[in-house]
Amino acid sequence: MIDGGIAMKADKKRLEFLKKDAVQGFTRTIGLKPVSLKPGEFITRIKLEKHLCQQDGFVHAGVIAAMADHTAGYACYSLIPESHRILSVEFKISYLKPASGKYLECKAWVTKPGKLILFTEADVFSVEGKVKNLVARAMHTMASVPRAKIAK
Repeated sequence: MIDGGIAMKADKKRLEFLKKDAVQGFTRTIGLKPVSLKPGEFITRIKLEKHLCQQDGFVHAGVIAAMADHTAGYACYSLIPESHRILSVEFKISYLKPASGKYLECKAWVTKPGKLILFTEADVFSVEGKVKNLVARAMHTMASVPRAKIAK
């Protein structure tokens, strides 16, 4: 159990579904892949390609932000009912150094779950061989919304 009274449970079938669900649409475009998912925590990875970089050859800040936001969202998904969806309310990201290397890896975890609002943090690392460098840290506020209430 973590703060907020929500038990950290998710059956294996749900976790496997979320791993597959996490790589649709935009995240597929940037090459995001799940590494591991457990209740309240998600780790993802992106193989770095030229089209993900800005003019000086570093990973574009938008790619890093999208990775942190999406990874944090799926950490939340692992704790909410299947009938709900996660929507970002706000997030703050601090870029600590330019990102380069073979991969980006993001680890996100829920710091305070709730029935409607969840808080998360995410660290993004550049990875080259066995060397990992922290390049960004993000804090998120996420909303758990019944799917039926989301306007299309």
